[in-house]
Amino acid sequence: MKNNNLLLLFFTLTVCSSLVWAETNTEADVQAFIPKDWKILSKVQGDLNGDQQADMVLIIENTDPINIVKNKFNHKKPANLLLNQNERKLLVLFKDAQTYRLIASNSSLPRESNNERPCLIDPLIVDNSPIIQNGQLKITLNYSFRCDSWEVFNNIYTFRYQNPSFDLIGYDLHYFDIPSGDSRTESTNFLTGKIKNVTSTQELDRKNTPKISWSKLKKVPLPKLEQINFERYVQ
Repeated sequence: MKNNNLLLLFFTLTVCSSLVWAETNTEADVQAFIPKDWKILSKVQGDLNGDQQADMVLIIENTDPINIVKNKFNHKKPANLLLNQNERKLLVLFKDAQTYRLIASNSSLPRESNNERPCLIDPLIVDNSPIIQNGQLKITLNYSFRCDSWEVFNNIYTFRYQNPSFDLIGYDLHYFDIPSGDSRTESTNFLTGKIKNVTSTQELDRKNTPKISWSKLKKVPLPKLEQINFERYVQ
């Protein structure tokens, strides 16, 4: 009985040690993809290629203080005195048995602040982006303004891994005008080549009859994640 207890204790300690080593090793593997003086803004794990491994998607940001500049358009609100114009990157890592490997990346994510549109609120909501859902990668960017505009634009990009690349299979644009209550939704399915447009106004809302129309997308090769310019948002 004593020997059995010792064996059980040894097995438990061995498993625990292995888990600690694996977790530490994984963190070290991930850190290898992050340049010096950059930080992780958002991280999500999930299976993206159907191999039952926990792949990882990171959004990272440079922390160079030289890219923190004064807001020359607004000197009244303390929160808007400085603009963070540090670069951001999207990294997609596939998990193998022992380590991670970089599969795709994109350097066009909008920065926290925009010098040309200093009223723009940071489009990246780290709690909502990125998301891995049903094996698909979703990137959400929300464009709203703290001054000069009451419009809100929400952009959702849906990618699916189709060896050897991540293809854009869906794009959703949601527009809302706060003063009027008017809204517009445009959903593009790149697999079927169909675009669904839904327009609503206060009058249509009262009648519960939004205006719905369909259009066809010209057949083109599916855009790759690396080809998307996230910073160029659609209105």
